[in-house]
This record gives sequence, structure tokens and C-alpha cells, in this order.
Amino acid sequence: MFTWRKSLLAALLLPCVVAIAACGSSNSSSSSASSASSTAASTAASTSTSAASSSSGGANAAVAKLVPAALKSKGTLTVAADATYAPNEFIGSDGHTVVGMDADLAKALAAVMGLKANVVNATFDTIIPGLAAGKYDMGASSFSDNKEREKTVDFVDYFIAGESFITKASGGTEISSIADICGKTVAVEKGTTEEADAGTQSKKCTSAGKPAVKILSFSDQNAANLALSSGRADLGFLDSPIAEYQVKQSNGQFKVVGDAYATGPYGLAVPKGSYAPALLAALKVLMQNGTYSSILSHWGLTSGAIPAAQVKINGATS
Repeated sequence: MFTWRKSLLAALLLPCVVAIAACGSSNSSSSSASSASSTAASTAASTSTSAASSSSGGANAAVAKLVPAALKSKGTLTVAADATYAPNEFIGSDGHTVVGMDADLAKALAAVMGLKANVVNATFDTIIPGLAAGKYDMGASSFSDNKEREKTVDFVDYFIAGESFITKASGGTEISSIADICGKTVAVEKGTTEEADAGTQSKKCTSAGKPAVKILSFSDQNAANLALSSGRADLGFLDSPIAEYQVKQSNGQFKVVGDAYATGPYGLAVPKGSYAPALLAALKVLMQNGTYSSILSHWGLTSGAIPAAQVKINGATS
């Protein structure tokens, strides 16, 4: 979830169908798993994973040679994603499978490396610690690649996104930019760059003699969305692709407000010093054979595509 990063549940909130897309459950959430993003999204979710995996064309011998022996012997990548962030990652219509752009891409990348991918649901702020501890092999969860995170994990950059604010379409809060959120209550997911950026802006506000930003941090995006829908928060702060998707699925209940902020790269996260070169090579194969563009097109995310020349390991600029 973004430097720019990283759904509401029908049982909790009617706007799961009416207001927020991509209902999903997080491992630590009390929410029940549901996929109510829309009939079209559910259909896409049920068909995309197998299509994306098969279109990758299977293992690439040159790439497979770059995969460490320990990973080869394991045969399966355990991939962590916070499945409350549609269309990038969310719970499918079966109530338990993680689907979305990142899930499709992870499975296609694993296939090129001669491996399988098991995509599991995890709360966002536990993924990087889980990678460092050896619990997961990859984090594919709309991670912004930034210098601070690169101290703990390696990233393979694969997408471009920004951060956006959403508010209620009727009776919401009008802002032009992040500078206007002084004194506002902002809902964010814990551990995201949005949480950090809201905190940075709050300090700027108070230094200028303005009210601080009230930041409500939640363990998953479902809870942050609920805070906005219920009126506890004035604004939701999340990655631009996710914000746009949720607004489209809200039947007019929500809107994007203000300018997009802090555009930068998403990175697939792997343990420090592990198999980033193999993952980078696999990504370039998917770009060459059309799988990468096919996956992004399937989820309506082609605006975030990056050229192969910009794919790199640890490409953060801030």
C-alpha cells in the first residue's frame, strides 16, 4: 500500500454492495469473508487466476536457474496479501480464495520460476515482519517501495500508483490537496504509507498553527472503509487505484476528492538477499510474453503499467 498505496462487508454494512467494493476478510479481522464488489468483479475473480497462470507459458529454464536451491526444493511460494484492497487483492466469491491483480501476478511469476504460489490472507502490517521471520516467501500486497522498507526487505518494482482521498459524495469533505486535511479525521490502514504521510502532514499542520490531523488507524481496509461510511471519519486515505475502484462500485455513495498524491512504484517484497534476481527475470518474461499486460487489463489497471526498462530491484527514490 502505497507511498502512495495498498469492500465493506455485507454483514456489517449495506454499502458493501452499495458503497464499497471488494469485501474480504483479514486474518485478524472480525469481518466475515464476502465478495460483494459486483457481479462482474466476482465473475472476473473466479476466472482470472487460472487464465493468468496458464498464459505465462510455464517454467522458463533460464529463470529457473536463478531460483535458490532451498526455494526449488520447497516448490511453493507462500505469498502474503492483505485481501481487503480490491481490485489488487481481495477475497473471491468462494469466501476464502485471495484473488485480484497481485494474486494473479504472483501465480504467473511463480510458474515462470518453476514454482507454485499459495496466496494467503494476512493483515498488511504483519507481512514485512513475516518475510523477515521466514513465515512468507513474498509479499504481493500493493507495497510502496520506499527506502525505509528496503532496510528490511528487497523489492522488485512492477507498477506505478499514487495516493488519493475518498469521502461521502453527499455531505462529504471538500479538499484540494493533502495540505487541506488539517483538523480532519482521516481513516487509514495500519502500516501503510498513507498512515505515515497523514502523520507527516499533521506535524506540518501544527507547525503552521493549524489543527492536527486526527488519524484513525485500522488493522485492515474494511475497518477503515467502515469508519468513513459510518461517519467516524471525514476522509479515507488509500492508494489511487483502490480509491477509484471503490468509488466505481459505490453506486454514487462515495467520490474521490482532491488531487492524487505521491506517485511512485509498487514493489513485490521478498526476504533481504534472497531471490529478487529470479523474480525480476520472471517479471521481464511476463512483460515480453504479454501476461503482465493481460493481467493489468483484466483488472482495469493498465494506467499503472511500467515499461520493462523501469523494472528494477529496490528502485525507491525516497
